[in-house]
Amino acid sequence: MNYFLDVILPIPLQKAFTYHITKAEAQFLKTGMRVAVPFGKSKIYTALAFKIHNNAPTAYDAKTIHQILDEEPVITELQLKHWQWIASYYMCSLGEVMRAAMPNTLIIESETILVKNESAEVSEANLKDDEFLIYEALQYQSSLKIEDVISILDKKRILPVVNRLVEKGVLKLQEELYEKYKPKLVRYVKLHDAHKSEESLKQLLDTLNKNATKQREVILTLFALEASEQKPIKVSDLSERSGASSAIIKALIDKSILEEYYIQTDRVQFEGEGDEQTKQLSDAQTEALDGIKTAFETKPVTLLHGVTSSGKTEIYVKLIEEQLNLGKQVLYLLPEIALTTQLVQRLQDYFGEKVAVFHSRYSSNERVEVWHNLKNNLEKAQLVIGARSALLLPFSNLGLIIVDEEHEQSYKQFDPAPRYHARDAAVVLANIHKAKTLLGSATPSLESYFNASQGKYGFVELKTRFNNVLMPDIELVDLADKYKRKRMKGHFSDRLIEEMTETLEEGFQIILFQNRRGFSPIVECTTCGNSPQCPNCDVSLTYHQYRDQLRCHYCGYNSVMLKSCQACGNATLDTKGFGTEQIEEEVKVLFPERNVARMDLDTTRGKHGFEKIINKFEQREIDILVGTQMLTKGLDFRHVKLVGIMNADNLLNFPDFRAHERSYQLMTQVSGRAGRTDIRGKVLIQTYNPHHNILQQVSTNAYKEMFAEQMNDRYNFKYPPIYRLIKITLKHKDYNRVNLAADWYAKSLRQVFKANVLGPEFPPISRIRNLFNKNILVKIPQNQSLSKTKEAIIKIDNSFNAVKDFRSVRVILNVDNY
Repeated sequence: MNYFLDVILPIPLQKAFTYHITKAEAQFLKTGMRVAVPFGKSKIYTALAFKIHNNAPTAYDAKTIHQILDEEPVITELQLKHWQWIASYYMCSLGEVMRAAMPNTLIIESETILVKNESAEVSEANLKDDEFLIYEALQYQSSLKIEDVISILDKKRILPVVNRLVEKGVLKLQEELYEKYKPKLVRYVKLHDAHKSEESLKQLLDTLNKNATKQREVILTLFALEASEQKPIKVSDLSERSGASSAIIKALIDKSILEEYYIQTDRVQFEGEGDEQTKQLSDAQTEALDGIKTAFETKPVTLLHGVTSSGKTEIYVKLIEEQLNLGKQVLYLLPEIALTTQLVQRLQDYFGEKVAVFHSRYSSNERVEVWHNLKNNLEKAQLVIGARSALLLPFSNLGLIIVDEEHEQSYKQFDPAPRYHARDAAVVLANIHKAKTLLGSATPSLESYFNASQGKYGFVELKTRFNNVLMPDIELVDLADKYKRKRMKGHFSDRLIEEMTETLEEGFQIILFQNRRGFSPIVECTTCGNSPQCPNCDVSLTYHQYRDQLRCHYCGYNSVMLKSCQACGNATLDTKGFGTEQIEEEVKVLFPERNVARMDLDTTRGKHGFEKIINKFEQREIDILVGTQMLTKGLDFRHVKLVGIMNADNLLNFPDFRAHERSYQLMTQVSGRAGRTDIRGKVLIQTYNPHHNILQQVSTNAYKEMFAEQMNDRYNFKYPPIYRLIKITLKHKDYNRVNLAADWYAKSLRQVFKANVLGPEFPPISRIRNLFNKNILVKIPQNQSLSKTKEAIIKIDNSFNAVKDFRSVRVILNVDNY
């Protein structure tokens, strides 16, 4: 009987690919093990074993697998079930979910190796210059990698050259597999067994006393450390305590006096006390906690609507404690990596080394360690804190998922696939594990609040701040009036400067919010009006003063700041608009004796970039912190009295049906950073339109009024949560091709969905990275089957791809585009 294995490959294939396996392999393999398989002409991929059966594929001859890479499955069955739901719901392939979920180090891939063909006779005269360079390099090296050839020829397009050499028989290509994960080994040292007896030890010390006093010092230090610490001694610790260089220790090892050995260790080590008692809850918090527990009895998902600084985290801590005592795992999701810094410290103080962190700023090897610890249900990974990717980890015994700041749009993955929404996928994951989900926010998304009001979710409110601290006093400053009366200094109104001066004199800190990085978003010639544009995207370049360059925030293109206009040649360039850099500059001029810092994507690029700024601000080394929306999310600063929103209008006037909801959330969240202890905070919002409904609702903290007004619009215009959305984006470098393709696609959709198809329409920025984008929206009424709708779209998509002219057009399907 023949045996076959269906595998999941980490590439966008709609079907599982089938390989031939032996009977022994069939008996050994389990779902979730990794296998190395050949695919295409010469590529080797790491695939996941999916299903073993006896049915040969009909469309192709099954190849055999190369090798089995694991003895145990690396993913769990429940995890695979969740991946299948994500692939089905978000209209992508299982391979794309696998690629997103597994750390790169677990997905081994082949690298092409160039080897000299020993049997071929080569006439050097027949080789071109670039071919000869490669041939010559192979005289000195046994093999070359593709990147070696790129550096030898100093050009990117090297495949034509390689192909010519293969055709001439000079080269042979090989595919080699590389295991990418390297365990971290720490070097330890102990006394060699030969010197363990008292007599030999005495003899050794006498010898060293005469000839090598430093080496003797090392031996004595080793004894002292072993006696006091009762644990293996690291080479680094011995070197530090004895004051000896590593060369002296190496000499002792070479003489077989000391013996070195290695112990594998995790890269991310727990730091903290881990024995702090959880805080006593206030009456309001206790009531909310009891409300959540009651809601969980009947509803698997509960929404906690607690105002900013109401102490939601302490309620989470009590729920986590309960689950950990039951021996369950807990997943704590956060929208931003920036938040993990503060939170990890707090949770480690409570739960010690049970806390594991998982997000994209961690290296691939660090993520593999968390993966293994979690899969094996180890003590050091009972509570996982992470951004949206943590949702795809191999949980084995999940009891609770907390989605903090559940309204955040960064929970939605936009590129590449799978384009999942972590909040919605978390609800499904909890359901698979028969666990509970708690959604928490001071400004819940309309979708979650709507589900709670319909009775689909449990609902608990926390209306007062911790210790009954007053909500901040919010004041709207009319910029039009201030400019008219000439009461502005740069972008600061006299009212804001007055409040800042008072706050600083009282010894408090200030946060200034401007949701644009860089110095100025537009550089314009005052003579002819020309503005430098990105060559790859339809946007003007942003001026970054600290590097004196113009940058595109979409594709990363940059150039040196121009000294004169490219169109008319005049040196009359002026900047329009303002970003965080410009605000930082102006603050330094207004308050030269104060410490000012900036927190945006430019200043937090390193692995510990967030940590450094947040720690400095907490320790009051910074008086004024200027930042983008990174500042708005759940950070807890005890000494901030004033928050200034530099310009509210660019949030409100955004071409998106969620603009008003997002503006309310953003402004309320940033306002919540003020006055979190016993002194009432102050928030100043600068705007040209102080009578705007949203600004009035922010200033009175009127969430319910905002919800009612926005829901009214959503009913009228048929947008989520009343209707579901699937956004279809077509991309191609040729403008006419995109137009034709989008018209064909929309026409096909209209035949099925009639008036519920909007578009095709170019977005406000229609060209990004030299590709023209065109969008089509499909609205799905509540009574329409979602799965049937997706089936119809996939059929149209398959027909579209079968049209020869449209094959080069990239189609992106984005489900629940909110």
